[in-house]
Amino acid sequence: MILGIGTDLANIDRIAGTLERFGDRFRNRVFTELEQQKAELRRDTAGTYAKRWAAKEACSKALGTGLRMGISWRDMAVSNLRTGQPVMQVTGWAAERLAEMTPPGHEAIIHVTLTDDHPWAQAFVVIEARPLTGDQAG
Repeated sequence: MILGIGTDLANIDRIAGTLERFGDRFRNRVFTELEQQKAELRRDTAGTYAKRWAAKEACSKALGTGLRMGISWRDMAVSNLRTGQPVMQVTGWAAERLAEMTPPGHEAIIHVTLTDDHPWAQAFVVIEARPLTGDQAG
């Protein structure tokens, strides 16, 4: 069953300007160390940050809160599987909210997809509740 859906569209040039203006203060407030390392290794650094910004916004919407109610930017983090597929991890208040949303006997799966076409970066997040199998439930 679907628990939440969120989307966001971010302007890459706006994120680039914010990076220039605020630098590490912005990076450290919004992005985890791993996200920063990944972005700084990419040719399109601003585009990488913009996609992750959009993913965090989309995730907060899928959680039903937006960026309020105690949720922190760094409570949501995007990494990639070896295949390149993006994945979202949640900690802190975001993880608590996800647990609240998840029905008993289910596990929450966060699906995320990212795309960009300069000057836009876009993310979609779908939160799914899957029934636990017998060995997981007991």
